[in-house]
Amino acid sequence: MEKQLHLNLLASRPPVPGGLQSGSKMRMGPGRKRDFSPLSWSQYFETMEDIEVENDNGKDTFRIYSSGQHGPVLLLLHGGGHSALSWAVFTEVIYSRINCRVVAMDLRAHGDTKVKNSDDLSAETMAKDIGKVVEALYGENPPPIMMIGHSMGGAIAVHTAAANHVPSLLGLCVIDVVEGTAMDALNSMQNFLRSRPKTFKSVENAIEWSVKSGQIRNVESARVSMGGQVKKCEEPLNSPGVSKSIGEVIIEEEEEEEEEGESNHKRKKEDDQEVKESLYTWQIDLSKTEKYWEGWFSGLSALFLSCPVPKLLLLAGVDRLDKDLTIGQMQGKFQMQVLPQCGHAVHEDAPEKVADALASFMIRHKFTELKEGFLC
Repeated sequence: MEKQLHLNLLASRPPVPGGLQSGSKMRMGPGRKRDFSPLSWSQYFETMEDIEVENDNGKDTFRIYSSGQHGPVLLLLHGGGHSALSWAVFTEVIYSRINCRVVAMDLRAHGDTKVKNSDDLSAETMAKDIGKVVEALYGENPPPIMMIGHSMGGAIAVHTAAANHVPSLLGLCVIDVVEGTAMDALNSMQNFLRSRPKTFKSVENAIEWSVKSGQIRNVESARVSMGGQVKKCEEPLNSPGVSKSIGEVIIEEEEEEEEEGESNHKRKKEDDQEVKESLYTWQIDLSKTEKYWEGWFSGLSALFLSCPVPKLLLLAGVDRLDKDLTIGQMQGKFQMQVLPQCGHAVHEDAPEKVADALASFMIRHKFTELKEGFLC
């Protein structure tokens, strides 16, 4: 069971007990409809821009969302399969609490970032990307930067800090990624990825699935972040590769009340139709990144503890701590806070709790000040 709860260190949290399991059916009773329409990035960030950086094989373009003009920079790195938009609601909250600038970026092969070699997702390459984007944004004299990463993004933040790619680094915040549990989960990761729908007939369907399956427990965050996780299908919609639509798992309750024979015939026709209508699939095929998984997480605890800046570790459960981190925490080498009743996407499920924890940490270390009228 413990392995099951950590499979999403690369992607999103597996379905919680009682939620949608692979192949199960989701019932939507009358009067329970909720708004799953997408929300725009512009409701949460002030600007969106594409930053060009030079690489060995040409120019890469990284999508950046930002808010604020003054104070330390909060550089936000998302988890595997997600995008910068997963930080949207959190950005709105933290920006209202402390004096800061927020920069959230789509990592390579994710969101709207375009790179020449999208197959290279090694920790070393991704860490270098962070340094190059910071240099492109701020030149040789970057402002003080607090780096914050979730899951895979947390691992990349640690690798970036350890390699000193961000020389003006103030502090490091890692959200719900621990070497021990991440490494234990890798063997089961492919099974989890296979259990997800391969296609969705609309962004609304993708949002609905993410909420009802327990991947994201905050409807508002799902409505803005899922748009960064899916894209329009590029291959022919009726090809064999496009299958297992969301229509197979989200069905209307009344359909189950039909006679079995008629229902089975109708379901087959609907499934065929659904495949033809499926317009969206995952932005990145995480199953193809498997060769890099171990490199993201192996040795992560020691690397995290070696970073000389103040460190904050936010976890969804205390059971995630491995031996190295338990000893380090007892020795006071980092601050830790557990935010219960959250899924793996802690900053999406509980953006206010994460913002409060981060604001307290930054105020304590005198990295910034509270905005006027706000009490921490």
